[in-house]
Amino acid sequence: MSISTTSASSRVSLPFKRRSNSGAIPRPDNPRFSGNVRTTSGKRPFGNSSLILRFPPNFVRQLSNKARRNCSNIGVAQIVAASWSNNQPPSPAAAAVDAAAAVSAPIAAGEDVVVDINNNGSKDSDFVEFEGVENVDEFSFLNGAGSVAIHAGERLGRGIVTDAITTPVVNTSAYFFKKTIDLIDFKEKRSISFEYGRYGNPTTEVLENKISKLEGAESTLLLASGMCASTVMMLALVPAGGHIVTTTDCYRKTRIFIETFLPKMGITASVIDPADIAGLESALNNHKVSLFFTESPTNPFLRCVDIELVSKLCHAKGAVVCIDGTFATPLNQKALALGADIILHSATKYLGGHNDVLGGCISGSTEIISQVRNMHHVLGGTLNPNAAYLIIRGMKTLNLRVQQQNSTAQRMAELLEAHPKVKRVYYPGLKSHPEHELAKKQMTGFGGVVSFEVDGDITTTIKFVDSLKIPYIAPSFGGCESIVDQPAIMSYWDLSQAERAKYGILDNLVRFSFGVEDYEDLEADVLQALEAI
Repeated sequence: MSISTTSASSRVSLPFKRRSNSGAIPRPDNPRFSGNVRTTSGKRPFGNSSLILRFPPNFVRQLSNKARRNCSNIGVAQIVAASWSNNQPPSPAAAAVDAAAAVSAPIAAGEDVVVDINNNGSKDSDFVEFEGVENVDEFSFLNGAGSVAIHAGERLGRGIVTDAITTPVVNTSAYFFKKTIDLIDFKEKRSISFEYGRYGNPTTEVLENKISKLEGAESTLLLASGMCASTVMMLALVPAGGHIVTTTDCYRKTRIFIETFLPKMGITASVIDPADIAGLESALNNHKVSLFFTESPTNPFLRCVDIELVSKLCHAKGAVVCIDGTFATPLNQKALALGADIILHSATKYLGGHNDVLGGCISGSTEIISQVRNMHHVLGGTLNPNAAYLIIRGMKTLNLRVQQQNSTAQRMAELLEAHPKVKRVYYPGLKSHPEHELAKKQMTGFGGVVSFEVDGDITTTIKFVDSLKIPYIAPSFGGCESIVDQPAIMSYWDLSQAERAKYGILDNLVRFSFGVEDYEDLEADVLQALEAI
């Protein structure tokens, strides 16, 4: 095996030794780089296939000037070989400092160097090339989503060099460049680095990579909250004068933004029932629709949208499809695999899972997410790296929590539906749910939230809620602790009873988010509260 540099005019082959990951990892003096690692085959050498190379003496001086400059930029820990085209000479500014950069800090004989490669595969580019490196599927040994939720982005390809099992929190607002040439190379895209805290953070990037793998997405963007993710996404993808299609049942703050704020930019909306395919087709035919955006399941009635069918119809008319999958989680539903362009989550809920952090994320193709990322860089709403760490930690138990919540909610929904003091239950796992068959088709579990109507008025419903001993009366859902609320009071109290009824929000409606407490305790608590009314 050998490593070589290639250019239009020369090729220098050099031997190297490969060291297993069992040894100590060299510490860089500038560990901020976390660019894409690729072999010449395009695969990312993660996990046990990560390459740690031992270079011979005077290796740097044998490279081309361009490669030498990058070696000196980054230091002994990493070499980023970027994709320069021979047809694109360096800018005057870069040429002016090239002589200074040519005086490279030599790499000592036998010193271990981690090689981080980012190239576009061009045959006419100067890049460090690996010969004889086998193609590696970095996730081939992980078959379950639970395992991916634990290891993706961390054991598999974490950009931060550390022996720690857990991902470190990088608390910084900005990143420095050693020399001006380093900054110029970064600006002219010959090297990869972080620059400013609003544009990226190593801890946050680990979480983005983890969510991308779990959703099967090319790219993920983290933001400060779920609402921040929703609003920035809409502002980025819907032009002034554009048109959105959304559904009648949705998070109220999302509806307020669509109905109140977007019209100021000339953006209009069609609001349809989640199952109204004819209404969707009419909107697509009568408007230049930019975006279809809804939750599935929806809040609070847990309606389900036929993601595959909706995506086909919207794509035929050039519209982007975004599904808010917060109630489903990435474990119960794969919206991107069903045809959606974007999947959005309030990471505050199931992903974080401990009722202690705010966050939001969107995942999809690099092309689409980049548009939203550019808008996000302007508007702000950046997720704090400490919050990113809490979500990373929470996702390690995501599979365990969601399995328990799926099971508890299903059993409680069946119990409530059979109880004489409950008028109606809303849960996709019940045969009585209007989209039960659709939910079975596109979901593997139905989530931990059950909505139901108590047989009584608002006073009776308040008595039921106040008689419960385990759940907290609070907004939010998806955490370890059970939470209960009356939407009429928690989310719609500023509206009159008649106005609330227009949205289907009756005074006796209860939304119950089941946590991970023992089922028997929750069952006993709900039954005693029903007996109290």
